[in-house]
Amino acid sequence: QLQASGGGLVQAGGSLRLSCAASGRTFSSYVMGWFRQAPGKDREFVGAITGSSGRTYYEDSVKGRFTISRDNDKNTAFLQMNSPKPEDTAVYYCAANSQNWGVGTWCKSTGRYDYWGQGTLVTVSS
Repeated sequence: QLQASGGGLVQAGGSLRLSCAASGRTFSSYVMGWFRQAPGKDREFVGAITGSSGRTYYEDSVKGRFTISRDNDKNTAFLQMNSPKPEDTAVYYCAANSQNWGVGTWCKSTGRYDYWGQGTLVTVSS
């Protein structure tokens, strides 16, 4: 089970950190992904992080601004959003893949994830 939190209203150029708390004993082996969905649009990939090595993979639109990390001792993954833009406004979802494939283009597919959080709304004001 995944629980996303930390969303809210942030000014463009500010910062916000989202959290994704997971239950279960095998969190450290899961690839954790972050996705977002803006009104009227499809859910899109933001980035992902491997289980133990912490290797990351990002969508080009957020590269250099967003950072994904995790704390396996606390079963929590994070999405640090720096310098957000109004176009980053969306409901953000975390997801977990239990196959431990590493990260790569497969991460962009929503169908590759076994578990999803409920989503947290991020609104970026200009």
